[in-house]
Amino acid sequence: MNERPTFVARGMRLPFILLVACFTAWGIAANMTDPLVQVFSRIFSMSTFQASLVQFAYYGAYFLLALPAAFINRHYSYKTGLLTGLGLAIFGAFLFYPASQVMTYGFFLAALFCLAGGLSILETSANPFVISMGPEATATRRLNLAQAFNPVGTNIGVLLSATWILPNLNPATDAERAAMPTAQLEAIRQSELSAVMGPYVGLAFVLLAIWVVIAFKRMPRQAERHQDTVGRGFGDALGRLVRNRHYAFGVIAQFFNVAAQTCTWTFTIQYVIGAIGGTEAQAGWYLQASLILFLVARFVMVGLMTLIRPSRLLCAMAALGVALCLFAASVPTLAGIWAVLALSACLSLMFPTIYGIALQGLGDDTKFGAAGLVMAIAGGAVMPMVQGAVLDQFGAALSFLVPAACFGVVVAYGIFDLSSERRRHHGH
Repeated sequence: MNERPTFVARGMRLPFILLVACFTAWGIAANMTDPLVQVFSRIFSMSTFQASLVQFAYYGAYFLLALPAAFINRHYSYKTGLLTGLGLAIFGAFLFYPASQVMTYGFFLAALFCLAGGLSILETSANPFVISMGPEATATRRLNLAQAFNPVGTNIGVLLSATWILPNLNPATDAERAAMPTAQLEAIRQSELSAVMGPYVGLAFVLLAIWVVIAFKRMPRQAERHQDTVGRGFGDALGRLVRNRHYAFGVIAQFFNVAAQTCTWTFTIQYVIGAIGGTEAQAGWYLQASLILFLVARFVMVGLMTLIRPSRLLCAMAALGVALCLFAASVPTLAGIWAVLALSACLSLMFPTIYGIALQGLGDDTKFGAAGLVMAIAGGAVMPMVQGAVLDQFGAALSFLVPAACFGVVVAYGIFDLSSERRRHHGH
């Protein structure tokens, strides 16, 4: 009689719950950051391009610190990686306090870079750690469950920015601010920047509590085979990973998956306004609805994975994503808006599923492999600029052909994984 594989190994329950708390925390941080582009352009009277350095600092830190995180995980342990990432994120979040006193844009960017760099190390450590917490047969489902708590944080982050940060912005325009006496303008900026600082300092205390519990909790080490020397590991591992077509294609698929997600959410508001009119605030409710759908769909997908192979489900949802984008591009009406919202359900399983599939069978190279998959988040920095250019030229509806192409790459990866799995079975 076949026993069902265990979901989380013995002794790993509490570590798994602590990691789930980390997934929630970085969801909060990421989505409190999104409105800062609008916030800083108002406070410092800057162009949207200057203010969008916020996202550049955020994604740049993610990209740059994924590889150092892999070295920490490889030479010490996942626990050390978690503590280092949390520590840097706590430092970055606390930096928002002096930044709000000094009141310069550069100081806020530095604080944000430290926070995002810490979260990058945390994510590069937490994802493969979750995968290692039980048998490979349940690895992708386990990661999907842990990642399901990330959009819980996302929705909390949106709520915090909507209730704590945005209502505290002074409605004065750039011209009105320019005409104000210096002392009055300084006082307005001081209160606005204090509103930005509050939620981040609060987050720092939450992260500090998680850090303390992880620091004092003994983590079972059976998941980590300690092997290499500093000099040898990286070059050899990189060579093997680049030659591994299954993994390399996985990194490409992850780049385009994150691109599709960022493009969809970045341009939902413009699509809604183009389709049915209304204000940014009214259109923002559709974006909020799509994030809630993303959250619910994550848990639904975890359930479906007990019945359907993850790569098959990935393939089906990515193909549906292509169809919904094409429909939205050709029918910019209320029906098109529902199609754009439904994309969040398609996206819900993609990041953890591609992650889990791409890392399968990597053994000792898993820690460096994990870094490559986190660096693929750069897709979220690159492709929205492409969609923005298409939108300027052809309008919001046709710009959804860009995420359609991104979903197409994910379909190709799903098919590739299914066919290589078939070949493996026939080879035995």
